[in-house]
Order: sequence, then structure tokens, then C-alpha cells
Amino acid sequence: MRVGNVKSKVSRIAVAVSVAAALGLTAACGGGGGDGGKGAKPSKAKGSEAAQADPKASPAGSGALTRAELEKAALASGDVKGYGVKKTAASDIGLDSVPADPAACQPVADMFLFTSDPAARAAVGRSFAAKDDLDASVTSLALLAYGSGEAEQVLDGLRTSTGKCTKYEHTGYQYSGVKVLKDPGLGDESVAYRLLGSIEGASVPTTFTVVRVGTTVVTFTAMNMLDGDKVKVPSAIVDAQLKKLKKLKKATA
Repeated sequence: MRVGNVKSKVSRIAVAVSVAAALGLTAACGGGGGDGGKGAKPSKAKGSEAAQADPKASPAGSGALTRAELEKAALASGDVKGYGVKKTAASDIGLDSVPADPAACQPVADMFLFTSDPAARAAVGRSFAAKDDLDASVTSLALLAYGSGEAEQVLDGLRTSTGKCTKYEHTGYQYSGVKVLKDPGLGDESVAYRLLGSIEGASVPTTFTVVRVGTTVVTFTAMNMLDGDKVKVPSAIVDAQLKKLKKLKKATA
């Protein structure tokens, strides 16, 4: 497993959030502006690299959207007022799952990297920077396509894990304060939770909203080192993404 690659990408998350926080603090103190950071994140588990290499690939009868379809469904510039949108690099999609300690926290640890077991058949990601200089948040999402019955397994695994896991170690970093949040009642089913990561000396409060729409799972994450107690996924991003995904699924049904 490419633990080093995964760890370096996790470290970049902390750097991105630190930059966003610094920019937000500077703006709040009247020292000038700047965009919030870019929260591109690593993703996806073992077995998915072939699907990422071929955007049209999807096993016959799997029910999974292809990567090309996920790209059509993903948010683009202009889709969400007040936010800049950036595609997650292809190199950040398809990383191996790395064992977490304790094992009960594995689904939570995997989803921090947009990874899962079972592995998604295809995945795309987006990162968002608020155009408001006072907003130091970093928001990301991933659309993960699964075969029949697999998306349900992912949500079940997260639901069980967040109920048992309180803290864990993953790729040499410490995570604590794992807490289940109120189910937002989105899509066919959803879960929400938060945690605090300790990465490269930085405390990174992170909130997750994970939604299943048919065989597709959409994972939204938000980080904000200036206002960790109130960090949350912007509803404008969630609503716009789910609306666009449902529109594509209806068109391809």
C-alpha cells in the first residue's frame, strides 16, 4: 500500500486549511483579502484504478455510473453562487485504503480520504473556496459510484463505525472527537458526523455529510480552523450537488 503517498496528501489537507485560516484571519483583522484555501483531497480505495483510467468504464450490470457520467453530474464553476469550484486532480483519486487503529474506525478513516470498502467503481471530486474573504472554510466533495447493493454497504459501515469509534490513528496522524450528528435526511439515506484531526501540528476540525442517491454516494466535507465549533458543510453546495446528480440520474434512467 502506498502509505507514503496517502500520508503526503493528508498533510496537504492541513496545509490548505492552515492557509485558508490565515487568509480569513488576515481579512477579519482588516489586513486585506484573499480566497479561502483549496481543499482538494485524496480519494478512493483498492480496485478502482481501472475505472479511473477509463472514464466510460463500468462493469456490465453493476448499476454504477461511469466516471464520465459523474463528471457531468459534478458541480462546475457558476453552479453555486459565492463559491469558486475546482476539480480534484486525477492523481488524488484511486488511493489505497490504509489500516486504521482501532479497526472499528476504518470506515471513518477511509472516508476522510474519500475511500471505502467496497471500493467505488468510479469517482470524481471537487473543492470549493468561498469568495467571501471572511470565510476561512475549506469544502470538498466526492461523487463515488458503486455497483448494486454496494452503496448501501458503505452507508451501513459508516453508520456503525461512527457509533463505535471515538478516536483513531491513521497514516501516523491522530483523530479524535468522532461524534455522530443529526441525520440530515437527504437522498435515499444519509449520515453526518464530525471529528478533529491532528495533522502536522495543526488541529483540523472536519464535518462530514454523506448521502446515498441510488448507487452513488456523495461525500461532503468542511474544515475551518478559525471557527471549529461551528464548521459545517454549506447547504448551498449540498443542495446544488444533489439536485444536479438527481437530474442526471433521471435523464439516464
